[in-house]
Amino acid sequence: MAFTSQRGLRRFAAIPAVASLVLAAACSSGEPTAAPGVTSTPCPGSANTDRGCIYLGVLSDLENGPFTPLGASMNDGQVAFWKQVNAAGGIGGYDIDISTYTRNTSYDPRTHRSAYEQIEPHVLALSLSFGTAQTVAMLNRMDADDMVSTAATQWSGWNYRSADRNLVLSAGYSYCTEAVTGLDWFAETHYAPRNIAVVAYRGNYGGDYASGAMKWALANDATIADHIDTGPNAEVGNQDGPVAEILAAAPDLVMLATGPAETAEIVGKLVKSGFTGRFLGSLPTWNPALLQSAAAPALTALYNYTTPVDSWAGDSVGAKHAREAITGEPANFGYSLGWAITYPLKALLTAAAANGELTRAGLRRSVGAMKPDGEGMVVIHPAGAAEPDLETEWSAVFEPDREAPMGARAVSVGYQGKTLSRLNLHEPCTRL
Repeated sequence: MAFTSQRGLRRFAAIPAVASLVLAAACSSGEPTAAPGVTSTPCPGSANTDRGCIYLGVLSDLENGPFTPLGASMNDGQVAFWKQVNAAGGIGGYDIDISTYTRNTSYDPRTHRSAYEQIEPHVLALSLSFGTAQTVAMLNRMDADDMVSTAATQWSGWNYRSADRNLVLSAGYSYCTEAVTGLDWFAETHYAPRNIAVVAYRGNYGGDYASGAMKWALANDATIADHIDTGPNAEVGNQDGPVAEILAAAPDLVMLATGPAETAEIVGKLVKSGFTGRFLGSLPTWNPALLQSAAAPALTALYNYTTPVDSWAGDSVGAKHAREAITGEPANFGYSLGWAITYPLKALLTAAAANGELTRAGLRRSVGAMKPDGEGMVVIHPAGAAEPDLETEWSAVFEPDREAPMGARAVSVGYQGKTLSRLNLHEPCTRL
């Protein structure tokens, strides 16, 4: 039985009685149901022969990209999350499969698009779409396909319905508010920065983070001494240009929204050249492998990074569940992040199943009915709301530590600063 088109799904949705008969017939025959990605036959390798299967897609940087260690570890976190969901009984009579339609995109927009087109006919939703620009570029197609996705990035637009069209589920803060709250913590803990340099990847990730730094500076009588756009070393070669610009600007704090390799190079070269200020980075700047680099002493002494998620060793219920789901320590913090950002999709599937709407259009209609619970591990903004509840946001702050799990120790979890509430943010910090 062929997968029914989205036009067909809308026609069935308009005639509920007919839809029910079609779905019932499909289930009794053991064939795929009318909804792409939902079958009455068990998931591959599942021992639960009394359950059907919900197939979710994954598009991520799993090999040969600038964020491969993070992307691969986030995927591990999601696999463990859904495995635990299946062990607890699944959702609505179905197990969840995210392995069959997992595709490596290497953080490349063209590869991301082609991989989406390959798996689109076969999945109910995307459990992960890695890369802000990659996901934004697909929004028109996703809108036409009614394809809901979990955000694997923290672009501020994912928190606003006007930008994400009720298609992208997010958890935690945005890159923009990460910079704001991180600077509050830094000013309280180290010193009030007066002359800030921001080195950031071109595009949504770096632009959003730099926008947050600018907003904080304006609200706290500080100056952005320099905003330096850069890219992955695979694209730009090295970071000599940003290093030279920073030395010329002479800031007292350097903020980073890059990948780990660029972070190590920038920090190492600046400190070697006599820079005496400190460094504050977004989550994607860190990887424990940096402790094996020449920049390790400088990073350990002068660098902190922030995350929207409780630490691997945290006390939250979610952190405990994430630890119980695997044996041993994960490769990096991406495991906890992948686990935490999956809570909204679980809640959405649960709500849609309860409403008898396990279709793509049904998922979109169920967004307002979902009741996500981050189990204290991550803040989840009100589902379907026009904008986020910024008063609930918090950050976890880490410093490199060879003796700590994954090479970093949490120095503050649940930190909330004072600047965010003064900014009156009612739209994304960067527009596309």
